[in-house]
Order: sequence, then structure tokens, then C-alpha cells
Amino acid sequence: MPELPEVETIRRQLEPKLIGREFVDAGSHESSKFTPALEAIGGEVVGIRRRGKYLLVDHRRPDDSAAELIIHLGMTGRLAVMDNDPEEDYLRAWWGLDDGRILSFHDVRRFGRIHCVDTGDHGAIPTLHSLGPEPWDDEFDGRHLADFVKRSDRHLKTILLAQRAVAGVGNIYADEALWLAEINPSTRRLSRERADRLVETVREALQSGLDHGGTTLRDYVDSDGATGENQHELFCYGRGGEPCLRCGTVLRRRELDARTTTWCPTCQAR
Repeated sequence: MPELPEVETIRRQLEPKLIGREFVDAGSHESSKFTPALEAIGGEVVGIRRRGKYLLVDHRRPDDSAAELIIHLGMTGRLAVMDNDPEEDYLRAWWGLDDGRILSFHDVRRFGRIHCVDTGDHGAIPTLHSLGPEPWDDEFDGRHLADFVKRSDRHLKTILLAQRAVAGVGNIYADEALWLAEINPSTRRLSRERADRLVETVREALQSGLDHGGTTLRDYVDSDGATGENQHELFCYGRGGEPCLRCGTVLRRRELDARTTTWCPTCQAR
């Protein structure tokens, strides 16, 4: 699933192509997950934001009211601005722009979702409405994270993935951040000192993803169709059975709360 760096990469690419453009037409797959795409017709794009793993396309309706076209890419979603009609295979939604181009949304596995709401009205989207702070927000600090862990009985990695302690972190960057911080992913306790360090490494792992255009392991490509390069920079994720790059111990891999997890039994001892 695209995580914060992948979604932010796409946002940055789409922003100059969409701002100032009007949605003059639209179409969608018949599923109610995608039909809200039609509600954006007539809207003029005034901005594109990211919240966690969501893209929020701010637009102004013909009646001058403010709205958001909200897109979650799911596991295999891809957005692209095209000069020609998009291929029909796996096309779930599209928007015709006033310059003749088309914004297309392809999604092989159909885990993506589209909403169109009044600006800020996220009550019907619980996973967006309940998101925690962004990783670079001042609110996301060691005190916040340590307090969050103290109030929970869940494994630390699972807390990171739940999106309430911090928004945008998924399986790849959680493994990377925990390895960098030398913290075991299954721990249920976190001192303030280690929480401070983990906040730093969450940001470090995500920044690496941003700097390298995201991580492509299977499906992810950016809006220009290019793969990311961060898969070549990973220290831990997906390297189970290989030596730890810090101490040489063989990295272990197992399911933790239904998510494949890799860690070093020496550097990240419990």
C-alpha cells in the first residue's frame, strides 16, 4: 500500500498539472466506492493536500462553495494526468480537465476509494477523521508517543500502523524506523527517551522515502509512471534472513498482528 512518501510524491507531481484546472466531465466504475468522482464535475481545483495516506483535491464548486475530492489509493491505485483517453483496463474513475487532458485513476485490486465532501466534513470517513498528527507536526513528539503507548496494550509497531498516534506510516517505514531506533517492534512499553528517538527515526525513514521518490516493491509507480528508488535504501524491511547492516546478525521475519515484520534480534532485543 502506498504510504506517506509515495502519496506525497504523487501530490507534488499532480499539483502543477491540476491547480487552476476545471473538472468539466467525469466517469467512474459502477461501485459506490468510485461513483463520488462524478460529484466533482464543475469544480475548479484550487489546491492539493495530503493527510496521512489520503490525497485531498481542494476545488470550488460552481456555486462558489468549497469542496474536497478525497482519494485513497488503496494497495494498487495509480493517478495520472494523460493527454489521451486512458486505457480501460482497471480504470475506476476519470476526470476530464478544461485543457483537454484527463486525470485517471486505475486500481487493479479495487481497494481504493473516492469521496467528495464539503471542505473539512470528514465525519463519514472515520479513518480520515480520526488520523493522528502528521510526522512533522510539533504535536508528534516523544511525550505524545510515549503517552499514547502507555494508554494502549498493543504492540508498538501495531500502534504506529493504526494511524492515530501518527499519520502516514505503513509497514515499510514502521520496520525501518524501529530498526533505526533499535527498538523491538513487539514491545508494549516505551520510555520517554526511546520515544524521542523513535520520533526522530520515523521522520528519518519517511524523509528517505520522499528523497527517493517512494518505495517500489511490486505495484507502486508515481503519477509519471516511474518507479521509486527507496527500495535500494532499505535497512530492514523485506530483508528477513539477510545480515543486519549494523551488527551482522541474521534478521528475523514473522507475522505480528497479521503484518509481516522484520527486525534484528540483537540490535532490537526486547
